[in-house]
Amino acid sequence: MPINLLFQDPLTFVIWLAAILFGLTIHEFAHAWAAFNQGDLTAQSQGRLSLNPMAHIDWTGLILLILVGFGWGKPVPVNQYNFKNQKWGNIWVSLAGIVFNIVSAIIFLIIARLLLSGGMAQDNLLISFLLFLIFINVALAIFNLIPIPPLDGHHVLFELLPSKYYHLKEWLAIKGPWLLLGLILIDNFTRINVFGFLFQGVFKLIYLLLS
Repeated sequence: MPINLLFQDPLTFVIWLAAILFGLTIHEFAHAWAAFNQGDLTAQSQGRLSLNPMAHIDWTGLILLILVGFGWGKPVPVNQYNFKNQKWGNIWVSLAGIVFNIVSAIIFLIIARLLLSGGMAQDNLLISFLLFLIFINVALAIFNLIPIPPLDGHHVLFELLPSKYYHLKEWLAIKGPWLLLGLILIDNFTRINVFGFLFQGVFKLIYLLLS
């Protein structure tokens, strides 16, 4: 649990928390930015078109993240009926956070690779911070691709599913959050690694690129 890290290695906890705040901030900012560019000013009017982490923190989500290792940021409000492109606008806004997380991870991966190639030690604090930034941004991107409400992937699924599947959409809209919560609880409190297959291959690739 992250809370244990606070007492065992406070400095590592601080850089882990800083990386978490960056990942969440860039993710939520991306949603607000994409919505603004699609013509929806809802997020901007509520101060969410900002890179200030305080604008995107959900305090309950942050406290749970520290205590149990899972949390969330404050969802960005959007009104898709304001979008210039009614066909693809919602998909773009939903994927924007994921895209920004992936691009951020790639940038930090390149920086870390250059520093390591230049002779910087692997246990250097800056390298540790960059690794946290890489893995957290990748984890956020992969996790949010899951097509279960309220994750971003469900918006893409709902937009692409033909109208004849409206019963499935209704079922997921109602049961999805509980389904997701159940999977998270199973993953955190049992030996069943529910989400492990989503992350292991990508994380191995990152280590390979850094080695």
